[in-house]
Amino acid sequence: MIQNNFLLKNYSNFKIGGNAKYFLEIKSTEDLIHGLKLWKKISEKLPKDEQKVFILGGGTNLLVSDNGFDGLVIHNNIKFIEEKDGLVLVGAGVLIKDLLGFCIKNSWSGLEWAGGLPGTVGGAIRGNAGAFAGEIKDNTEEVISLDFQNLRTKKRRNKQCYFGYRTSVFKNQGELQRQGLERPHHLLTRSDLVKRSDLVKDREIILAGAFKLIKGEKKKIEVEIEEKKSYRKNRHPLDYPNIGSIFKNIPLQNIPQKIAEEFKNSIKNDPFPVLPVAKLIAFSNLKGERVGDAQVSEKHPNFIINLGNAKSEDVKKLIMKVKKAVKEKFAVTLEEEITII
Repeated sequence: MIQNNFLLKNYSNFKIGGNAKYFLEIKSTEDLIHGLKLWKKISEKLPKDEQKVFILGGGTNLLVSDNGFDGLVIHNNIKFIEEKDGLVLVGAGVLIKDLLGFCIKNSWSGLEWAGGLPGTVGGAIRGNAGAFAGEIKDNTEEVISLDFQNLRTKKRRNKQCYFGYRTSVFKNQGELQRQGLERPHHLLTRSDLVKRSDLVKDREIILAGAFKLIKGEKKKIEVEIEEKKSYRKNRHPLDYPNIGSIFKNIPLQNIPQKIAEEFKNSIKNDPFPVLPVAKLIAFSNLKGERVGDAQVSEKHPNFIINLGNAKSEDVKKLIMKVKKAVKEKFAVTLEEEITII
């Protein structure tokens, strides 16, 4: 059932945002197909700029405009986990923490790096989520999606997902063009260039992912996951609403040689050499910087926190302020990791 004027604020970890003009929650492929058929009838009578669709997962990296969204928001809440043909098949709406709980219970190893990672499986696949030198692409065997224009499902093998640094074929056409069409890019999993015919152009919804994991020692898996969770708890400002890292870490090749030398002891593999953007923000004296109730976290400067009543415009202005300061001081252009609607 499609609802009208649905408040999105509580569907973003930031606790910021206006209403979706139209809202659909799905718990199965059947729900989705039924809802999209209904949306087709509704959207035919709407202006073109209101026919757009946005897919909402866990809202853990999402900044929603105070003006809301004047199209259809589909909340993907497809949740199931099952073992099939030696793979672990997981619905896109399953929270990463619940998948890890399943892995511990059933002694599946391979996703320990994701301990404490927020969000859903669908969101992790779409943005090729990663931490501690691991990425979701490392274990993804296959992704099942549905084209919401022709209502057909599609299965993609890992190679066909064109995973890149915090992106995939499902996320952003422009981003993949920069990474794959304009030049070969070592951040992609293979040297293949993305074919124009493979770009989904934001018309598909991820239904599920099939992961290739290995059997391990239950206690060891649990300990490693808890270690990652503790690391995040100790270093991230989890006491305030936030949407995780605002900016992508910077590939070493994109850093001026002088700056790379200055911060050589901070270079880490994630999973290739990068400079943590938090270092540049901190050395730009931006910790604690505020616009309204939006603040650059003093605990982790690549986080912006909501002190209580932050508006989306406050966050956007603060993002621009940070980008400008880092650009002026280090000649490095920061790129957002979050999604803004």
